[in-house]
Amino acid sequence: MNYMKCFPTIDDIRQAAERIRPYAHRTPVLTCQALNAMSGAELFFKCENFQKVGAFKFRGACNAVFSLSDEDATKGVITHSSGNHGAAVALAARLRGIPAYVVMPENAPDIKKTAVAGYGAQITFSTSAPNARETTCGRIIEETGATFLHPSNEFLVICGQGTAALELCEEIRDLEIVIPPVGGGGLLSGTAIAVSAVSPHTMVMAGEPEMADDAYRSLQAGKIIPSGNPQTIADGLRTSLGDLTFPIIQQHVAEIFTVSEEMIIQAMRVVWERMKIVIEPSAAVPFGAILSHPHKFSGKRVGVILSGGNVDLSKLPWN
Repeated sequence: MNYMKCFPTIDDIRQAAERIRPYAHRTPVLTCQALNAMSGAELFFKCENFQKVGAFKFRGACNAVFSLSDEDATKGVITHSSGNHGAAVALAARLRGIPAYVVMPENAPDIKKTAVAGYGAQITFSTSAPNARETTCGRIIEETGATFLHPSNEFLVICGQGTAALELCEEIRDLEIVIPPVGGGGLLSGTAIAVSAVSPHTMVMAGEPEMADDAYRSLQAGKIIPSGNPQTIADGLRTSLGDLTFPIIQQHVAEIFTVSEEMIIQAMRVVWERMKIVIEPSAAVPFGAILSHPHKFSGKRVGVILSGGNVDLSKLPWN
């Protein structure tokens, strides 16, 4: 089946949930009265920072890797990633006992380089120039025959990512808004499909860095506007939307809010200090959006997806 010819459905996401159940954590949903008071909303945090590899990315990678035929699996899998997706693919491949190849930008955080290597992937570094990672991936695919797993614009990856919101809506009823961050759109599009199906009265929104606002601009323009080479502390959100994620977002996402670098750092620090949990800058963006646009969220029951917790502790943004 050519998955790129169709869009995922809630049935596909439910199948993904069953497929990854033996491997992925069902992450907790936490609340914090201090953050409720600060935002004026009732917030429910889906803590994907407690997922395997420390990020939601394991859901999509696991679903994709364990969907491969035995014949394709023996040749391995390949992806390009700034870190979290690469680590997720590496771990999923290790669990299935197949090779993993990961192309990473040279400027990826050291903690993410170490994690990808630690899960057993063969890493090839590329420059951060546009299309550099894709070109490098193409060369390795020619050499190995490995199956390419896009970090976001991939049917099976989107289905896996959607399982986080499915769990959230199963556990917390009557949410009025669900808000994840958006980079390439895999998490957002999976969230949008899941929420619109199981909780149709719930609006799906997203937070995005001001310095990497291609999803916001794309939604406004009605067409994909690539991000170029954005510079934001939220390194996991620097990628652009794709031809699979964008139409889903167009159909199901009510609004995307941009967040300043200063607010991302503030939101991250507040979560660390008040909730006593570690989140990375990308994961802080939705809470930053809530703090930046309080009139949109005040008085509402809001599900917030904390996307990951992989942080270089030697380079905290408030030190």
